[in-house]
Amino acid sequence: MSIDYVLNTRRKQPGQGAPLDILSVQEANRARSFHSGFAEYEQTPLHELPRLAEYLGIGRLFVKDESHRFGLNAFKVLGASYAIGRYLAQRLGRSIDDLSYEELRSDAVRKQLGDITFTTATDGNHGRAVAWAARQLGQRAVVYMPKGSDPVRLNNIRALGAEATITELNYDDAVRLSEQQARKHGWVIVQDTAWPGYEDIPTWIMQGYATLAVEALEQMREQGAACPTHVFLQAGVGSFAGGVLGFLASSLGESMPKFIIVEPERANCIYTSARIGDGRPHAVTGDLDTLMAGLACGEPNTISWEILRDYATAYVSCPDYLAATGMRVLATPLKGDPVIISGESGAVTTGLLHLLMESTVGRARALQSELGLDDNSIILLISTEGNTSPRAFRDAVWYGEYNDQERNRRKK
Repeated sequence: MSIDYVLNTRRKQPGQGAPLDILSVQEANRARSFHSGFAEYEQTPLHELPRLAEYLGIGRLFVKDESHRFGLNAFKVLGASYAIGRYLAQRLGRSIDDLSYEELRSDAVRKQLGDITFTTATDGNHGRAVAWAARQLGQRAVVYMPKGSDPVRLNNIRALGAEATITELNYDDAVRLSEQQARKHGWVIVQDTAWPGYEDIPTWIMQGYATLAVEALEQMREQGAACPTHVFLQAGVGSFAGGVLGFLASSLGESMPKFIIVEPERANCIYTSARIGDGRPHAVTGDLDTLMAGLACGEPNTISWEILRDYATAYVSCPDYLAATGMRVLATPLKGDPVIISGESGAVTTGLLHLLMESTVGRARALQSELGLDDNSIILLISTEGNTSPRAFRDAVWYGEYNDQERNRRKK
């Protein structure tokens, strides 16, 4: 099975579509300033892969490696920490601009606010981020995980002092459970998806994600690349993709790159919404069973959907084997390129790019042409996680699982 995709024939320029105010340069820099106050903060690496770029026939290829973020092996802490910081600032009646992270975690602030329990649903990375931020602030976290979640991810959350359980629910139903428990017990839900009446925290999470885009743009310019021509972005509910796309579109204006939104074929709510084409977000249902656990989400974030609807270039639905391909390509690079340890959700964009540039016929070849991918292209990928599921990483990279459909990739 190959890819399916939808092209955005009504793509808009910044200022013509959904408002980008929440992801303006000012808002993104505000989030980055907050993050820089953490002792653990440093820019994650932006690796250039010149040998792979040459092999694929593209101009330049950059991969931002989020496995180095705050020692948590994934980017999610950017959203969780900023949202919790903004929530606490609001409770205190103060601006986040005037509150240092050290003050937020002080005994005086904790005494003023009292005990707070933060709750969330997660496949692992987001819950670990919420648990980490809650512990840093001396508060409690309760985390619900969908069925099939890796026990290693569960244990990583519990190791941070959170109460965490793997449910018998899919991701979206686990979100509903978390919301119900928050209402019942007076907890604060920290979820990176939005619904009517719950929009502030998801907005802050998206703004937190923009920090990595601010870094990436600075790093590309330092390496002599003014800006990317193409950016491939993974989507679960779409918060990460919307946060990064929104900032880059706001920052670069009419020079914004082509954005390609990438999802698993069994959890492709953004692609499905684009395919239906009525401008509204649409859910997909079922078990959402995919190797890409971090993207196994069936209901779009209503805030980010409008940004993705108006400014993305293409929406691509991918089989699981492309994630495994990406993991192998990054972990076993051509000589001279850096090794990048990427998890299944982090590597799918690499797998897709590899497929597009290797294919000579079929839908993949057609999409390569539609996107104008050639030796002038400057491509930005973001490896959103490291090997947060060691079992899945070993199965794909060491033992070669999910490779049966790769043999005919050039013909399909």
